[in-house]
Formats: sequence, C-alpha cells, structure tokens
Amino acid sequence: MLLELTPDQDFLRETTSKFLASQVPVGEIRRLCDDRLGYDPGYWKRGADLGWTSLLVSEERGGGSVSGRGLIDLTLLAHEFGAHAAPGPLAPANVVAGALAEFGTHPDVLAALLDGSAVAAWCWEEPGGLIGGRELELDITVERGDLVLNGRKKPVEAAADADHLLVTGRSGGGLTQVLVATGTPGVTVERLQSVDMTRRYAALRFDDVRLPGESVVGEVGGAGPAVERQLHQALVIQLAETVGTLDRAFAMTLEWAFDRYSFGRPLASYQELKHRFADMKSWVEGAHAIADAAADAVDEGRPEAAALVSAAKAFSGRYGLELMQDCVQMHGGIGVTFEHDLHLFMRRATANAAIFGTAADHHQRLARITIEEDSRS
Repeated sequence: MLLELTPDQDFLRETTSKFLASQVPVGEIRRLCDDRLGYDPGYWKRGADLGWTSLLVSEERGGGSVSGRGLIDLTLLAHEFGAHAAPGPLAPANVVAGALAEFGTHPDVLAALLDGSAVAAWCWEEPGGLIGGRELELDITVERGDLVLNGRKKPVEAAADADHLLVTGRSGGGLTQVLVATGTPGVTVERLQSVDMTRRYAALRFDDVRLPGESVVGEVGGAGPAVERQLHQALVIQLAETVGTLDRAFAMTLEWAFDRYSFGRPLASYQELKHRFADMKSWVEGAHAIADAAADAVDEGRPEAAALVSAAKAFSGRYGLELMQDCVQMHGGIGVTFEHDLHLFMRRATANAAIFGTAADHHQRLARITIEEDSRS
C-alpha cells in the first residue's frame, strides 16, 4: 500500500478489512472451496454497495472514488482481498466497468455492474500466453454491419458464471473489443480447475459468433491503447492483492517462529532463520515499493507505466513464490498440511503468479520495451 494514506483512504481500507473478516473468515473460504460460484452473490452485492466496483468509473457515469485517484483506491481494496484470501471477481468487474464508462457505451450493463447485480469477465488472455510478444489470435471480422468472432480465450476469471464478456480480438491490423452476453449462440464455456480455493476460471471458444454492430466497445480496429490500459489496470490490481497475500503469510510465519520452541529456544532466535527472515522481509518491502510505483505510474498515465508493471510482476512472481515456499518450510511438517491456513495464501499467490503472464513472460516484455525505447532514441 501507499506509505501515506488520506483519512478517507484509510477509512476505506479499514472498512474493507473489517467487512472481509466478518463475511469471509477462513471457515467460510474453506466452505466455498466446493461452491460452484466461489462466493455468495449477496456478499458481492454488499461489496458493490461499499464501492468495490465503482472506483474506475467517473461520477458522471455513476461511479466515484474517495481520493480522486480511483486506481490507487482500488489497490487498497485489492491489498485487503489478498490479506484475507477473499473471493470475488474484483479485477475483471472493475476493468470491464472502467472500459464501458470510458467509451460511454452499454449504460444498462454498466449500471448492473456498479450495483453488483451483474458480473462481467475480461476476456483478454489466450492459450499460450500473450505477454511475451505473441499477438492476439481471436479474430473479429466485420460482415455487413455485424461482427463475427472466431477463436479462444483461456484462462478467464469468472467467465463461467458471468453475465457479460468483454472480448478482445484482432481486426485486420488493429484490436477490437466487443461486449458479448453469455449464452450467445456459438460461445462454448469449459470450466477449469484452479489451484485457488475460491477463484473460478474458464476456457472460452467462439465459433462464428455473430453480434450486432452496437456490441463494439470503442472503435473497430482502434482498441489497442484502451486494451493496453486495461492490462495495466488488471496487473496493478493483481500486484496489490499479491502484496497483501505476502504480507499475511509473512506475518503468520513470523508469529509462528516466535511461538514455536525448539531445544528450549524460539525458532526465531536461530541465526540461520534470522537470515532467512531478513531476506523475506526485503522481498515483502520490495514488492510493496515496486507495486506502489507501478500503480502510481499507471494512474497518472506516465510513459514508464508499461515497464514498471512488468518489472513489478516479474519481481513478485519470482520472489513472492520463493517467500511462500520459505513460509511453508518455516512451519515444518504442519506447513505442508492442507488444513493449515497458510495454504489459502499460498494458493492465491501461486494463481496470481500465473495469470496475465509469468515472471519469465514479463522479463521478455521488459526486454522488448527496452529494445523499442533504444530504437527510438
């Protein structure tokens, strides 16, 4: 989180933390493990009433933020989601709502997303990944005023139970985004297994899916800049959530090391473990710092935003998972049991590390950005 919060931001963070602690404690999260949706719709509706879905939407469109910097406010929510391993489609709901508000399209759908009565999925990622340099393969063709979709998307969070899908595809040399209602003929949804306890993912196939022209969000072939912004927003939300997860796991492990005695001494008193804790603390603080820097750059639209979000994702993907493995090892035998709560956070961090590009993918993206910048200079 940001080192200095306004009173309103601190109130938002504290309110969210208390709400999640009361609504989705550990026992509820474990119960939801076998739930088809992964969360209670009433819980999501109450969260929407608290402003969870409106922070990337202007007041003129029915949204609003507490500080005037909606993405920064959203990272506070995401941090608490990570610290509680909380369920709910926080990233896709906000990214789609922000996209619809930006172009002033589909106001009825936007209103439903804002009040929590509907859920949308952001369909960007494709099998094989895209971050490393491969281009989108889903094809969106214009035929006599209609739009025809052919291709696949995988993995897509919340897609199996969403009401609407914001789908990104290629139209000639540019990108196009369209809003697709679930149940549209030609759309096939396959539920996927996930390491996360409550997050649900799906694979989508579009076979000659025909949509009217008004389904377009933005301009046909001109969605490239908007899609890049959405990717940055999704990564910033995910990074903040991952940092919250690392915070919680590290705190649990530190507490355990002081409480657990071996040969008459607490584990935390052993020099080797002190060194490991020092490394882990540096990783947590590093993840905080670079995630905050990325969020600030994306929120302000600065040129270095793309490089910062990829650097942050590469860092958290590399050192976040190493920290989680150390936390498990520090707990000893009990740490590898499914019943230990540490697994809730281990699973969330592992899923986040794989979605929207791995650490290796973002290292490639950083290299490509650097080459492009050098060629322009």
